[in-house]
Amino acid sequence: MRPWTLLRVALQALAANRLRSALTMLGIVIGVAAVVVMSALGAGAHAQLEREIEALGSNLLLLRSGSARQAGARLGAGSSLRLSEQDAQAITRELPALLAAPALRGSAQVVRGGRNWATGIGGVTPEYFEVRGWRTAAGRAFDAAETSAAARVCVIGSTVARELFGEGDPVDQIVRIRRVPFKVIGVLEERGQSLLGFDQDDLVLLPITAARARVLGTAQRARPRAVDVIWIRVGAPAQATAAAAQVRALLRQRHRTPSGEDEHFSLRNLAEVVERQETASRTLSLLLAAVASVSLVVGGIGIMNVMLVSVTERTREIGLRRVVGARARDILVQFLAEAMMLSAIGALVGLGLGAGASLALGALLAWPVLIAAPAAGIAAALALLVGAVSGCYPAYKAARLNPAEALRFE
Repeated sequence: MRPWTLLRVALQALAANRLRSALTMLGIVIGVAAVVVMSALGAGAHAQLEREIEALGSNLLLLRSGSARQAGARLGAGSSLRLSEQDAQAITRELPALLAAPALRGSAQVVRGGRNWATGIGGVTPEYFEVRGWRTAAGRAFDAAETSAAARVCVIGSTVARELFGEGDPVDQIVRIRRVPFKVIGVLEERGQSLLGFDQDDLVLLPITAARARVLGTAQRARPRAVDVIWIRVGAPAQATAAAAQVRALLRQRHRTPSGEDEHFSLRNLAEVVERQETASRTLSLLLAAVASVSLVVGGIGIMNVMLVSVTERTREIGLRRVVGARARDILVQFLAEAMMLSAIGALVGLGLGAGASLALGALLAWPVLIAAPAAGIAAALALLVGAVSGCYPAYKAARLNPAEALRFE
């Protein structure tokens, strides 16, 4: 039988029982749509994660001060400022492949006219912008001369700019931080939320000298050049582990930490954090797609049941076809084509429904959505495969019918 003739006969057979055919395809439609939706949501989340990772930087090491003891109690990480700007300079000097940027951290109320906003305050050096790969969307960053002079200048994040200035231009405007006036010389480019859910744009960056002397000068931070953290840029993520070992060895030597004694700092490799996040994201995407694929199996069972009923109903037709010259192979191919036609139409409807549902859910839940062509293609191919496998047994049963017994079937 010619392919076009086979296709026409299969469509006529399905059209003869439109409602039953539609209900049979429903399992395939739901299965394919579910795979497309789950894959789109998972791919969108993974793409969002990649953007956050790019914003954070996977080639960074984060060096934090250790904990202090008070009356035998450990006060937690960062409670003892054992790190200093000299440590950052030593890392850059003695490990030329690395670039280190020290930073002080705190919080304060920032006031501009009748508006105010509580935000994070960072005291940093000009190297910080290079280490973090953070450029300004407007204005400029402060330079080494302004840092040395403890100039009262600042660079603000987009969240702070929006809360204090609305749609206005913040550059060259004056804000007050703990009653000290600072001139806004730049606005950082927007980065959004971090991997931990914090708003990276809700901050104000000051020269580290001005931050220490005018804003964050507590008793410990008043110590000469003490810092909370040191950001360290590595050439490539693959080099982060070896670089971390070198930094740890250098600091133990500088701090004269005896062998076997706990370090006065903590060192985190952000490349490892990124790798764990990516692994978790991929696993979640695969799990969602696998769960959605179960619907395809259910749809295949429905196709098999309906095709078995169809064989029983058309037994006399099969016998008549055999008598007029149809071969067993022709009967096999005909019923197999009908099963695959059911799954093919269901797959097409499912792809359209899945794409529409993905976009609707993304807009409704404010969730990133990315409809991937490979995932949609795999879902459609799986639907065709399920249709072929489900139709094998009914087609084989129809082809094995005895013509004489089939004609006598009531």
